[in-house]
Amino acid sequence: YSTDFEVHRNWLAITHNLPLSQWYYEATSEWTLDYPPFFAWFEYALSHVAKYFDPQMLVIENLNYTSRATIFFQRLSVIFTDILFIYAVHECCRCVNGKRAAKDILEKPTFILAVLLLWNFGLLIVDHIHFQYNGFLFGLMLLSVARLCQKRYLEGALLFAVLLHFKHIYMYVAPAYGIYLLRCYCFTANNADGSLKWRSFSFLHLTLLGLIVCLVSALSLGPFLVLGQLPQVVSRLFPFKRGLCHAYWAPNFWALYNAMDKALTILGLKCNFLDHTKIPKASMTGGLVQEFQHTVLPSVTPLATLICTLIAILPSVFCLWFKPQGPRGFLQCLVLCALSSFMFGWHVHEKAILLAILPLSLLSIQRAKDAGIYLILTTTGHFSLFPLLFTPPELPIKILLMLLFTVYSFSSLKSLFRREKPLLNWLETIYLIQLVPLEIFCEIIFPLTSWKWHFPFLPLLLTSVYCALGVTYVWLKLYVSVLTERIPVRQKAE
Repeated sequence: YSTDFEVHRNWLAITHNLPLSQWYYEATSEWTLDYPPFFAWFEYALSHVAKYFDPQMLVIENLNYTSRATIFFQRLSVIFTDILFIYAVHECCRCVNGKRAAKDILEKPTFILAVLLLWNFGLLIVDHIHFQYNGFLFGLMLLSVARLCQKRYLEGALLFAVLLHFKHIYMYVAPAYGIYLLRCYCFTANNADGSLKWRSFSFLHLTLLGLIVCLVSALSLGPFLVLGQLPQVVSRLFPFKRGLCHAYWAPNFWALYNAMDKALTILGLKCNFLDHTKIPKASMTGGLVQEFQHTVLPSVTPLATLICTLIAILPSVFCLWFKPQGPRGFLQCLVLCALSSFMFGWHVHEKAILLAILPLSLLSIQRAKDAGIYLILTTTGHFSLFPLLFTPPELPIKILLMLLFTVYSFSSLKSLFRREKPLLNWLETIYLIQLVPLEIFCEIIFPLTSWKWHFPFLPLLLTSVYCALGVTYVWLKLYVSVLTERIPVRQKAE
């Protein structure tokens, strides 16, 4: 079973048995509570249902406890909370422009979008096989996106504020929300050329947004502020001592950086430029969650990743401010914020790629160019999740599910944009095809060789680095697309 079963079992036990003042101090298990307070209350509510399935799962000292009733309850709770995700997808489909002609319902953009979201391969394996509660959280995000598209700004702001206090990873996309609400809700009118009409600024609208943020934050963090425990809560939410990368590297810029440092280290040893006695063994490739120092390249600090992330996000935020282009511009900025944070953030989890893939689904059915970008990112990002399911019985399941979703994605979007040029060029096609021999080597050939005893991290390294190339390419291509889309429009206005 995934370690996340024990993580959430422990959180059920903590919130069920201990007073609020001890939630963020309890450390019997290594899987301490490190989600925001709203999620802790969510676990508290679940615990009062869990006791009817198996009371033993709620005993804090029962570390690594498992039973059929426990697993059944945890699986069932994920399925039940996905109701919110289903409703959010329905609301997003209502926002889609349905003017594109279609012979039957299977070719309608709304139907394609519903399938791409509801049967998303990554969300399916992360929540329903690996086990997490991402479905209802993404439901909150998509519902907030739908409300902004429907110009129900206060509802969208409220939903996103609540979401942030369920899981703080959504701070990645907070700049997109903040700028869009300020630009399109607080400024109530534009000039003829689309520029800001400064006199249209509404202090009342800004006050309402501020009240929403303050009230939600007070409801979530207020009790811990009163108890004087806010620093402890923050230290749990942002554990910088876990290191730059997760147990296996997320396919981002730091995976490429680590690989380059490893390659330079090997080259330095071969050429006698480095002393092998002073180099730590498997410092980055031990599969452990810990801090480490790079050997050749400069070591990376949390501050450095923050600066890189902010620099990467700024262009998309400026584009959204100066040329919002309605919901489409907001979605583009949201995806770029998610991708930029994924590329350069500190201790990024591989599952965070879904934060860019799901909202990009909404763009993929609108333009052929976005559809092509979506196909590259979703195929590469989903493939990078394969190591989450590492047991032999899971191998055919993940391959079959991945194939079904990928084939549908390509065929449906190709059919939707059949009158336009091919969605992928020859180089992009070759890159994606190479994922097949990579999977064969990592899952079939490598375990049969003696390398698995000497280089156990090699399949993870190859998967992360190869997928990082694809994610980096998508990030750059999407940025170029957004910038070129806006520059001509601005030039005409000038």
